[in-house]
Amino acid sequence: MADAVGNKIAKDYHLDIPAADTGFFVKGLGNTDWGMKNRLSRIFDPKSGNTVMLAFDHGYFMGATAGLERLDVTIAPLCEYADVLMATRGAIRSCIPPTANKAICLRATHDTSVLFEDLSTGSGMALDFEDAIRMNASALAIQCFIGGSGEAASVEALCRAADQGAKFGIPVLGVTAVGKEMARNEKYFMLATRMLAELGATFVKTYYIEEGFENVVAACPVPIVIAGGKKLPENEALDMAYKAIQAGAKGVDMGRNVFQSEHPVEMIKAIRKVVHEGFTGKEAFEFFTDAIN
Repeated sequence: MADAVGNKIAKDYHLDIPAADTGFFVKGLGNTDWGMKNRLSRIFDPKSGNTVMLAFDHGYFMGATAGLERLDVTIAPLCEYADVLMATRGAIRSCIPPTANKAICLRATHDTSVLFEDLSTGSGMALDFEDAIRMNASALAIQCFIGGSGEAASVEALCRAADQGAKFGIPVLGVTAVGKEMARNEKYFMLATRMLAELGATFVKTYYIEEGFENVVAACPVPIVIAGGKKLPENEALDMAYKAIQAGAKGVDMGRNVFQSEHPVEMIKAIRKVVHEGFTGKEAFEFFTDAIN
């Protein structure tokens, strides 16, 4: 039986060898069912192979935060520029017009609120698959606390969601949650992303790191999209997106770096230039500044 004792450090990720082409453009998912592939084709653009996800699910544990005071005012105008809307079912139903006709990634787990020091202690499923189907969800997002006190419960939620996702043809996004006690480095993200993929996540959301991110991507058998994280200056956020795509990420799931920008429409358009058109961070920032001026 495998154990952690004597485990040799991985070192050869064969970065010069592309992932095997199994007849479908999304990495590692060529053997899934037609319905799963159809939903993935709404998430990942078939031409670029990448995705721009707009995350505005922060209110489920933070309440109203800057830029998300009125979702119908601040988020609805951005929808047409995103490939995927990442939010809770309550936010989607109440504030997003059904005519938006965008892929929906529903936040499917709950955690404790910001009033608790450890957000992972109350982690669990927040909806069932029948409701996801009613909402025509293209994917469900499951938050996992690898290395945290809520690891076992959150991994159990991922596994059960993967079971139901395979049954109904709905992709599952495994989200690597990083608490205060978790190191944001190659070793941690290598473990967390690989675990989520092997336990059934269809694609994985994680954070970009400067050192070793290309190894994290190479070792994960399914696509990785990066989280935007905290608000950065626009040029830094665009540069981060560019570096992540260059290292093999298949898209971004940005929230605060879009809706907390003073020019959110121009910012998400600039992100699209990086993700879908191959702009560098510098070129995208020049596009951004030209657009606002």
